[in-house]
Amino acid sequence: MSSIAVSPRSIAWQRRRRALAQAWAQYRRHLPGMIGLGVLVVIVAMALLAPVISNHDELRAVNTVDNPTWATPSEFPPLGTDNLGRSVWAQFVWGARISLLVGLAATLIAIVIGSVVGIAAGFYRGVGSAVLMRLTEWFLVIPFLPLAIVLAAILGPSVRNIILVIGITSWPSTARLVRAQVLTLKERLYVERSRALGASNRHLIGRHIFPNVSPIILANLTLTVPIAILSETTLAFLGLGDPTRASWGKMLDEAFRAGALSRNAWWYFLPPGLGIMAVVIAFTLIGSALEEILDPRLRERRK
Repeated sequence: MSSIAVSPRSIAWQRRRRALAQAWAQYRRHLPGMIGLGVLVVIVAMALLAPVISNHDELRAVNTVDNPTWATPSEFPPLGTDNLGRSVWAQFVWGARISLLVGLAATLIAIVIGSVVGIAAGFYRGVGSAVLMRLTEWFLVIPFLPLAIVLAAILGPSVRNIILVIGITSWPSTARLVRAQVLTLKERLYVERSRALGASNRHLIGRHIFPNVSPIILANLTLTVPIAILSETTLAFLGLGDPTRASWGKMLDEAFRAGALSRNAWWYFLPPGLGIMAVVIAFTLIGSALEEILDPRLRERRK
């Protein structure tokens, strides 16, 4: 009678798939989380399908000289035109791409830096850990907006620079959160047992520390995206965004400069404002749902 050998790796993958299936089943029962996911899916689909549902040439004023200026949505559907005759719908659709790109890319940079700094500062001791924490505290003490404005002004207006500016100024909160979790994890019995058996620091971090802090990192990631999107909106509104690329923040800046508020041209400033609000609320609902699912104490409290 032959027996089929099962590798430890396949067993680990089966456990991960089972854990993911259970997490998804719990997430589906979380109504606010599903609402946030639905809103996010619609906005992401709109951004990805931008070339299909909108003409990119309508973003340039030189191609819209025949369009009426300040046309209402009823006169120029679906969202009217701006002071240069450009389609507000085209700006809204293509602007979603830049806003989401900046939010996700900057969050990824912030999460990677914060996770590395937090794990290193929490796991290791000595001068290196102290230096990392002093650096983290320095970034926390310095107000975010003035620092981001200075960096954006130095690096120049471009999407890449805005991503870098937001990413390298948004990681300290993640670092402190991860470090606090690592400080408790490294004192657990299974970590002490592995260390006593001769496990290296690399093994301890890769097999025990990082897998246990990854749920917190994932939940914090979804909560950091809206902050990054709002930061991009603020920098673009202050004129530090990429002038050649449409974004929701750039739309608000141009609407303000063109006097859309005084003309009561709500179709120019209201869509990007609602779009930013929808994305921020969607990510917040998703992050709250993930945090509740991944934290047993919050899940029991909800019951």
